Amino acid sequence: MTLRLTPRRWGLIASALIPPLVLAGCSGSGPSDDASVPTSLTVVSHDSFALPDDLKARFAAQTGLSVTYVAPGNAGTLVNQLVLTKDSPLGDVVFGIDNTFAGRAIDAGVLSPYVSSALPTGLDHLAADDQGSLTPIDFGDVCLNADDAWFAGRGLALPQTLDDLLKPDYANLLVVTNPASSSPGLAFLAATVAAKGDPGYLDYWRALKANGVKVDAGWSDAYGVDFSGSSGHGAYPLVLSYASSPADELGPDGQPRTSALPATCFRQVEYAGVIAGAANPTGAKEFIDFLLSDDVQSQIPDAMYMSPASPTATLPADWARFTSVVTDPWSLPAATIARDRDTWIQAWTAAVVG
Repeated sequence: MTLRLTPRRWGLIASALIPPLVLAGCSGSGPSDDASVPTSLTVVSHDSFALPDDLKARFAAQTGLSVTYVAPGNAGTLVNQLVLTKDSPLGDVVFGIDNTFAGRAIDAGVLSPYVSSALPTGLDHLAADDQGSLTPIDFGDVCLNADDAWFAGRGLALPQTLDDLLKPDYANLLVVTNPASSSPGLAFLAATVAAKGDPGYLDYWRALKANGVKVDAGWSDAYGVDFSGSSGHGAYPLVLSYASSPADELGPDGQPRTSALPATCFRQVEYAGVIAGAANPTGAKEFIDFLLSDDVQSQIPDAMYMSPASPTATLPADWARFTSVVTDPWSLPAATIARDRDTWIQAWTAAVVG
């Protein structure tokens, strides 16, 4: 069975090929006669942002705003562009800053705090800071995935922990992604820092390298080409992906053909925020409220292959049945990641890539 290219995955595959997305939203009430009231809104996002056109049109109609969507690149590129254009903002509201880049955006002063009245209670564990600089919209657990049939066919148990990956039985079986060029790669690097400490994570990576880990530039090559359990039918039965990936790898019997390994996971949170100096801060806040609405939150799994932040959102049936439940993911404070990310990547590159 071939891998269904979800909008999120297609965005990851095509990010280098597709120019920034610009879509005009339709307006139900038309432009205001008051020239002092903004009639347009620019949404800046990473290139995997995807929502159904009918929801975008509904927001435009309800607010009377003409909405433009601009996607300068992946999460890292997005934050870089916000920082570089701080004195002349790219737009009004941003979606797609994740917890591996949140600290940099906050420290650079490119965000204007906003606490939405639509934000569900009980999401403090997803917060980027205590100032409301960013609003959690969705999350996903970056985890190692295994090709179940490959392991069953060889009578080899699935690895369960990060340390298991260093055993001779699992030599030359794992493909991951480069943290310098891949958001999941950076999340997995952070997981090893959380698990092994600093500088212990470097010893762990040296041992992984000695055990034959392969490093790809991005998720599309690792999952779609090198992983044996997906459409590429590659040579590696272990891959870095998401806890939700098995729900998209169903066999003819309707059951998943892959498994996520919960003890290897790092929780990735995606945020929205009002851009400092926005021409339309009121519209930006309305868009954040819109992203927290039940209609949008329930569409996030299918549209962007992430879990909605809202605990009351309705989940697709296959997602609810087959997405691995991760109860204790590895995590690090956003401020720690912001402070040490570049140092980790440089040290990792020297130790693993050379």
